[in-house]
Amino acid sequence: MPQPHDRLSRLSRALGLTVLLSGLVIGPPAAAQAPSTYANPVSAGVVDTFPDPTMIHGKDGFWYAYGTQNPVFNSKGEDGERILPILRSKDMVRWEYAGQVFTPETQPAWHNAARLWAPDVRYINGKYYLYYSVSPNGGDLGLATAPTPTGPWTDAGDVLPSSTACPTGNIDQAQFTDIDGTPYMYWGSYDIICVAKMNADATRIEGPATQVARGRRMEGAYVVRHDAFYYLFYSDAGCCQGAYSGYQVKVGRATTPSGPFVDDEGVNLMDLTSKGAIVVGANGNRWAGPGHSGFQTDLSGQDWLVYHGISTADPDFPPIGGGRLAGLSKRPLLIDRLDWIDGWPVVRAGAGPSEGAQPAPVTSFAAGGTFNDGSLTGWRAEGGWSVRTDQDARGYASHAGSATGYLVSTKKAPTADVRAQADLRVTAGAVGLTLAYANRENNVVAWLDRDSRALVTDVVIGGRSRGRSVTTLPAGFDFGTWHTVVAELRGPELRVKVSADQLGDPVAEQTRRLPRAAARHGSVGAVARGSGADADNVGAAKLYTPVTERVPHPRPGPLLPAYSDEFDGDTVPGSPWQWVRGPAAGVTMTGGALSWPTQNAELYQGTNTASVLLREAPEGDYTVETKIDFAPAQAGQQAGILLYENDDRYFKMVHSVVPLQRGNGAVVQLSEFAKEGERPTTTPPTAVFNGPMFGGPTADTMWLRLSHHADTAHGETEVRAATSRDGEHWVYNGVWTLPAKERLKIGLVSMNKSGAVARFDYVRTYRD
Repeated sequence: MPQPHDRLSRLSRALGLTVLLSGLVIGPPAAAQAPSTYANPVSAGVVDTFPDPTMIHGKDGFWYAYGTQNPVFNSKGEDGERILPILRSKDMVRWEYAGQVFTPETQPAWHNAARLWAPDVRYINGKYYLYYSVSPNGGDLGLATAPTPTGPWTDAGDVLPSSTACPTGNIDQAQFTDIDGTPYMYWGSYDIICVAKMNADATRIEGPATQVARGRRMEGAYVVRHDAFYYLFYSDAGCCQGAYSGYQVKVGRATTPSGPFVDDEGVNLMDLTSKGAIVVGANGNRWAGPGHSGFQTDLSGQDWLVYHGISTADPDFPPIGGGRLAGLSKRPLLIDRLDWIDGWPVVRAGAGPSEGAQPAPVTSFAAGGTFNDGSLTGWRAEGGWSVRTDQDARGYASHAGSATGYLVSTKKAPTADVRAQADLRVTAGAVGLTLAYANRENNVVAWLDRDSRALVTDVVIGGRSRGRSVTTLPAGFDFGTWHTVVAELRGPELRVKVSADQLGDPVAEQTRRLPRAAARHGSVGAVARGSGADADNVGAAKLYTPVTERVPHPRPGPLLPAYSDEFDGDTVPGSPWQWVRGPAAGVTMTGGALSWPTQNAELYQGTNTASVLLREAPEGDYTVETKIDFAPAQAGQQAGILLYENDDRYFKMVHSVVPLQRGNGAVVQLSEFAKEGERPTTTPPTAVFNGPMFGGPTADTMWLRLSHHADTAHGETEVRAATSRDGEHWVYNGVWTLPAKERLKIGLVSMNKSGAVARFDYVRTYRD
């Protein structure tokens, strides 16, 4: 999500450096060994920031990333912005600047000089489609198309009709093509996400809008089809408050593109509560506000989340453009492994954003190649294969013979468990990807068969077919444009997918079990039946090993009775409890619980009027837990637990109620995990309240936890929150940090607006 102050006038015309034109031609990088590791941000040293990233694997074999309009070269002295900047990489790790989609001279007049945000890139109908947000007046969704990933870009106008009946901010769009070939558009920001069908060429929305998700500051949708489900990735909370940003990525899944989407606890994403299924959030290292994600798959089949984060060590830009663009957060490009565990996606098995060296994506074939050297060196060609070139694919192999012809790598795949892929197109006959290839009489082929209009897999052993499996392709499938065929062979199981761009929306899938004799270690290649077949980026790599278990959640240790209270007495707690601005009116002890009416008072930056009930906390690492009965109904009402140093330095986890920005008066129940601290760049330091993280689903009875860790090595206090609706199954939030100063105390609050009553059943503290 772009930042609120991004609604200022575009500064691109004021660039002090020469503007690089869209469609910039860049030669291939020098041959280099693919890196074995990477470290975030992968955009470091190339651009200062790269918000709201999206990525695609181009037909030329390079990866391309696109970001929101931002001052990407401020550190190099450029006092302005690039309009939808483009990066290019051979390996997803080492990037170079590759231009911008528009320049001040080429930006369409209908934009009215607006700033452009949140690009989404796809390969459709043989072109690159770049959808983007036009920021002012509630937003519009634009589209530009190009023959190559760097342009030249042609304006295709506004994707939205004049009225969509979707009560949302018309930004943060993501296109998706269903298995039947139907194109969809997802979009929305602050606080509703909608989906609608598009016309056949995916240039305009033509169907009615359906609301699929709503919640406080919900936005940044991106949909991926994985196995039997559609997964709606989205971000919520505050995107752009520098080191105090609470942005994180969550997900819901459905059995249709239009929902209903539910989280991992079965909560509908349309329910007026915060949601679970957290994909990635801040984990206590340098990264705050990880969010607005894209998606990518490497050559081994491992999926990656593409997203931005904010470095707590260097969170903000100085004022730019003479102060006309102030308060921007730096949001560089991050990538991290995306694991699918028990049917749900999560970054690094739940470890969160990475810092330091990590195993790099697999971006080089172990066997095969791209034909970009203009030759068939390393290939064994049978019957009519030659190399041709074009503007987009650069080198590719073309078959012109009338007989069946194989083009096979002279190097075998590294193992029998292999992922093979090829970009294929055909104007007559059929073209296929062959793997587990021993010879013409012994191999496996996944065909794009133009005559039968189907994906056809065939297993050949001893010169005889052991069974063809046919999956009909969508009615509008264009065999004459590039499509990627991917075949994964794990043991005897073969899984084949056909897509335009490998962005999680295959238009055909097939799974079958092979005879043992066919599930072999062999070569990879392309095969054509008849003339008019082309193949590119043909190769194989060792199939990835999936991660199947999450990083263990923290488990509280033994109870510390000296720092706990069951609230079994008849009088309001005294020592060791103490009041700040108290005792609060109406507090009583009834039925073994502390009953506390919400106050018309606040604990927020300079407004510190709420009562706080405190007691000492132990030294070291510990977890504080409370069970609370609380049914707030009005915006502002909140109650929960604190780890408190003073009015301007604390952590809180509360059950709260806030209004939806576009909810027609609707309010949403939240598990709100927040901190308040100082902004150290001001003199004297001023109190800053963060854009809070939102935890799991709420209920009238909730269990809340705050886990404290003293990070003495870095001089920080780390606090992680968790929520539960039954006291057994917990949703673990991210981690907030503050520089360590005084020892924190355990606290309770019930505040912001009167009219509700919080009943605290107990406060229990456990040693971690």
